[in-house]
Amino acid sequence: MNCSIAGEVPEEPVVSTKSGLLFEKRLIERHISDYGKCPVTGEPLTTDDIIPVKTGKIVKPRPVQAASIPGMLGMFQIEWDGLMLSNFALEQQLHTARQELSHALYQHDAACRVIARLKKERDEARELLAQAERQVPMAATTSAANGAALSYGKRAAEEEEMDPGSKKICPGISGDVIKELQDCNAALSQQRKRRQIPATLAPVDALKRYTQLNSYPLHKTNKPGILSLDIHYPKDIIATGGVDSTAVVFDLPSGQIVSTLSGHSKRVTSVRFAAEGELVVTGSADKTVRVWQNSENGNYDCRHTLKDHSAEVQAVTVHATNKYFVSASLDGTWCFYDLASGLCLAQVADASESEGYTSAAFHPDGLILGAGTSGAQVKIWDVKSQANVARFEGHVGAVTAISFSENGYFLATAAHDSVKLWDLRKLRNFRTFSLYDEDTATQTVEFDHSGNYLALGGSDIRVYQVASVKSDWNSIKILPDLSGTGKATCLKFGPDAKYIAVGSMDRNLRIFGLPEEDQSES
Repeated sequence: MNCSIAGEVPEEPVVSTKSGLLFEKRLIERHISDYGKCPVTGEPLTTDDIIPVKTGKIVKPRPVQAASIPGMLGMFQIEWDGLMLSNFALEQQLHTARQELSHALYQHDAACRVIARLKKERDEARELLAQAERQVPMAATTSAANGAALSYGKRAAEEEEMDPGSKKICPGISGDVIKELQDCNAALSQQRKRRQIPATLAPVDALKRYTQLNSYPLHKTNKPGILSLDIHYPKDIIATGGVDSTAVVFDLPSGQIVSTLSGHSKRVTSVRFAAEGELVVTGSADKTVRVWQNSENGNYDCRHTLKDHSAEVQAVTVHATNKYFVSASLDGTWCFYDLASGLCLAQVADASESEGYTSAAFHPDGLILGAGTSGAQVKIWDVKSQANVARFEGHVGAVTAISFSENGYFLATAAHDSVKLWDLRKLRNFRTFSLYDEDTATQTVEFDHSGNYLALGGSDIRVYQVASVKSDWNSIKILPDLSGTGKATCLKFGPDAKYIAVGSMDRNLRIFGLPEEDQSES
């Protein structure tokens, strides 16, 4: 009699009272502890249901196959085949388990991506709702003209949605707006006639001792580069636009980042403060202009996203009224916007030229707009009539920067070859600074707010003292580009030229000024 499990003569035979089958005691007890049922019939079975069978102690008979060498070899072959089949079954089970695990991990990853997308959509919806809540009371107090502008903006957005290829129709610059620009021009012109050099302006001797004071890492390391900066003088806060698609508002006295403006999908090419620092205007290579508004928590939230251009926006410049601004693009047009509503009042193109704009700046009086092109030209526009009234030629390469002096009749432009100074009274070039070799481009140029100093940047930063048309413009200081990139891309004088803020093709904003020990001496 053999065990119903092992198929061999049991050493300690037991019998099931339910099925009457014979088992090896140790095997059936282990099976009952694991499964609680009969291994043959499948009926519930406990250790109380098995009865030991008393037998005489006999020597287990040797199997017939084990009586000879060929028989033993056959037994080994059978056992080997069984082992191989069992191993194959285990490998199949392992493969199935791996497939199920891979499918489960894929489902988990897909679920995580869906959750992340839903969270992003939720946050965007919350941001839009917050903007709508802020704009509701603002819309209730705006004038009828602004209300009409907002409704027009809504209609224009609907038209664009219906036909993305169609061009928006701009209402034009109204007579009221032109009168406002002329009044501002008259007031600023009167102030300019009485303009005097401020007593607090940094003297030439101080600028000669300028050195790097601080370096602030404001942008991301994986996409380094600061392409534009602006300073709001009353609060001494600096805005920078970077290759990493963000703009950063930085408080210089505290050395802290106030807000990071995220929303553009490509590099931020231009940034300007407006409305006493409450608004920031940014232009980007993603073809859009964004207007950001300071909120109660100190962050700047996107108030308008303007999509009137069909190519990269290279420059934005704010009018002296702080109510209007202009954007210039590589699509060959510049747009005149109402800052409050974000409405494009006019989009101006030069029918005789197809070159894109690479830089732009308002004249201090606000009735003239200067714009540099990718074809090495500088165009002067009359804002009232949107007519091109003058052109300056002579540069090589795109005009990368343009700056009007506060005196009202000097214009500085930077291109690959040099920096050129233009006399707006006689419409001619009276001085050229060719400072670098042909492989090194001049990236930026800027007058200080008083009109007494001029700084330009390329592989280094050079500061000049402003003189007359016929007099020499003396070099005051050469500051090294400590970024190691050889490209000082943007710069601006601080209040009273007390410092110079410089952006380069690394992620750091650098401040050059007078060391503390020299300040105490002066």
